Amino acid sequence: MKAFLRSLVASAALLMAPVSMDRAWSAETIRIVEQFGTIYLPLHVIRDQKLLEKHAAALGLEDVEVEWAKLSGGAAINDALLSGNVDVAAAGIGPFLTLWDRTDGAVKIIGGLAHQPNYLITSRPDIQSLEDFKPEDKIALPAVGVSVQSRILQMAAEKTFGEGQHARLDNNTVSLPHPDATAALLSGSTEIAAHLSNSPFQERALEDPSIHRIFSSYDILGGPVTPTYVYATVDFREQHPELFEAFLLAFREASAWIEANKAEAAETYVRVENSSLDPAFVQSLLESPDSLYTLVPARSFDFADFLYRTGAIKKQATSWKDYTFEELHGEEGS
Repeated sequence: MKAFLRSLVASAALLMAPVSMDRAWSAETIRIVEQFGTIYLPLHVIRDQKLLEKHAAALGLEDVEVEWAKLSGGAAINDALLSGNVDVAAAGIGPFLTLWDRTDGAVKIIGGLAHQPNYLITSRPDIQSLEDFKPEDKIALPAVGVSVQSRILQMAAEKTFGEGQHARLDNNTVSLPHPDATAALLSGSTEIAAHLSNSPFQERALEDPSIHRIFSSYDILGGPVTPTYVYATVDFREQHPELFEAFLLAFREASAWIEANKAEAAETYVRVENSSLDPAFVQSLLESPDSLYTLVPARSFDFADFLYRTGAIKKQATSWKDYTFEELHGEEGS
């Protein structure tokens, strides 16, 4: 556990790799930003196996340069995409829908990263449900008000307290990257009473007997959920169709490879993230029946409907296909 905590602190110190701010985008360069957790494993595989470069070369794009950056929180991800500092973003469905609304549909989803649950966990034995939180009990999540964890908490609050009560626990939330939030929760010496987390942080924390789970996002939404997506601007796809196609092919190949090679995929995660986690532990997460790496969205429209109904976004979607690129439209998504 101590080694794990040290790795969390080290990860927090490397929130973002340098991204050039002083050059224009070129057809030979693509910049991709990710966050923390096993849900981003398809991007790790793309990087580790140089799948994007492979597919780009097959399409006639030689010497494609791929730049990788890491940020925490959907708001920061969206700012980077809007500023032109990155070309492909990876963040939760909440931040994505906020940006889709803000840009009047100028960004769309390329694909989902995986079906994986998010757990609300706590170190406080007196907190067994949302009704037990007091005003001073802080809930850590990546980005207050916009992250997918923030929206899941609002959905859970509405389910617990009734319609119109979705924002009841908003004042309890604080923004912290998953590594920092996990370390704070395990330390027991901060104001952080709970963490709406993701894998592998939530499962590692639950190995500590002082930590217990309050709910899973699967409980709140009634089944498997794709919480996090890869998205880009419509302009990027239209202006660089071969590069977009190369990324999509690499993305599909990486997701299929993970499902077929769980042990090797776990080793990839540990190596790319420079993690102290045992690969066998990561493999157990990938082999969970709750985990499935697929680009096909699950229950994304539940979020779109919720955000529109509660006034968080003004643009109404009539289908999950409204905010996804057409390459996904032949799938049985939701």
